[in-house]
Amino acid sequence: MTTATMNTESAPQPEVVTTKRAQAPQPRRGNPLGSTRVQSILLLIALLGTWEGAVRLFKVPGHLVPPVSDIAVALWRGLATGPMAKDGFWYHGGVTLAEILLGFAIGSGVGLAIGILVSQMPKVEALVEPYVAALQSVPKVAVAPIIVVWLGFGISSKVVIICMLTFFPVLVTSIAGFKAVDPDRIDLLRSLSATRWQIFRKAKFPSALPYVFAGLNMAAAFSVVGAVVGEFVGAQAGLGVLILQMEAQADTGGSFAVCVVLSVIGIALTSLLRRVQARVLHWMPADSSQRTVNA
Repeated sequence: MTTATMNTESAPQPEVVTTKRAQAPQPRRGNPLGSTRVQSILLLIALLGTWEGAVRLFKVPGHLVPPVSDIAVALWRGLATGPMAKDGFWYHGGVTLAEILLGFAIGSGVGLAIGILVSQMPKVEALVEPYVAALQSVPKVAVAPIIVVWLGFGISSKVVIICMLTFFPVLVTSIAGFKAVDPDRIDLLRSLSATRWQIFRKAKFPSALPYVFAGLNMAAAFSVVGAVVGEFVGAQAGLGVLILQMEAQADTGGSFAVCVVLSVIGIALTSLLRRVQARVLHWMPADSSQRTVNA
């Protein structure tokens, strides 16, 4: 055996490294009970079950506190009628919904417009501030009968009542939002020779949008209350009128069913506002835990 052959045999052989194909991590299946929405639904079921059981166990009279089953039957009976039936939920709910949407749009729109005007003219704010405080402190329930006398039992009186309730939250929050803008941003825009309109559009209005949407969310809840209050005072149709009719017939389950419909309208309006807010304020984190600070 030659020396070259011996060196070849004694030389270490290169190791063959085998690489395994990286396996994609399997997605973990989350616990369905960990969802906030599922937990909220389970909480609602538990509360309704407790309500039903307590009423049955303690034999509470139905005209005082109806069981959940009676409310569900009344809700089904009201929704099963035709859309134009005068004793059903669809007709009266449509009237109330029209009042809510009109009053909310007009009241919040006027409140936002005056808030913008005040933000651009500080002297106007000092002029109207005492009147705004005085009008805001007036109880709207006390003024509602007068408005019905002035405008009648039609939809216009209810729209005005809703406007009075939705106007002030949007006005106050929008003024606070326009005041909360960072002064450094305004100084920077002024140093760049920005006009008054450009300062408003680039700095003031975006900074005030979270405050404006907070006022709109409050106004949405007040609009439902204002519609029912106006219908209680005097109306020809609406869910408030339906509640009065059922209370006159001692139909407590039906009254609770109408309240459920009103709650659904309020939830739908608030959810719509939140979707619009998420679209408009897409640059704003939904939760403070999502904010990151760069070191």
